[in-house]
Amino acid sequence: MIGLVLAAGAGRRLRPYTDTLPKTLVPVDGETTILDIALSNLAQVGLTDVAVVVGYAAQAVRDRQAAMERRHGVTLELIDNDRAEEWNNAYSLWLARNHLAAGALMVNGDTVHPVSVEKTLLAERGPELLLAIDAAKSLGAEEMKVRFDADTGQLTHIHKSLDPATAHGEYIGACLIEPAAANRLAEALEATWRRDPDLYYEDGFAEFAARGGQVRGARIGTVEWVEVDDHADLARAREIACRY
Repeated sequence: MIGLVLAAGAGRRLRPYTDTLPKTLVPVDGETTILDIALSNLAQVGLTDVAVVVGYAAQAVRDRQAAMERRHGVTLELIDNDRAEEWNNAYSLWLARNHLAAGALMVNGDTVHPVSVEKTLLAERGPELLLAIDAAKSLGAEEMKVRFDADTGQLTHIHKSLDPATAHGEYIGACLIEPAAANRLAEALEATWRRDPDLYYEDGFAEFAARGGQVRGARIGTVEWVEVDDHADLARAREIACRY
């Protein structure tokens, strides 16, 4: 199994930091970046071969690649997304399709969370696709909400527009992709971005589930984490990152 980080986003709401850096390289604890935390978490659970999908300001990641490899004891392979500023991340994950055959623990490159999330996913391995779910957080309009079948635990809905009152929690941007899912997930992702390149990879997960793929959730418990989209999120990330 490999680690996989989706880190192609521009993060325009984080300017001026992202005038020259991708969102994933914004510092959250001294010189420690969001990507540093992701790589540290993956290394701590033994995943030292890591693929990183890059796009906006990719050269900044390349410039730091050797230093990050030394710091975290990992080997990085960078995957270029030349559509990162035009298309959404269903395409980004599809670009990593050739790396899924061994299985992957995937994390979003703009999320700050503790290594307990990765440990929970690995401890609950089994389904073809296992999503890390925060079932404790209050839900609003911006959260990527999920709903599962009460009897089977299978994913039935994943979308920001889902009614919070009917949702079972928020998908936090970390998941485990088993080798058995690799080819069919790639097909579902391709169908998704070809239908509309502005769709999220979570729409690809919904397509995979609709085609019969196993998609379940793993509750992460009460965990301090944040998806860093704007300056308020960044302030929150800087409050908690020092603990990780």
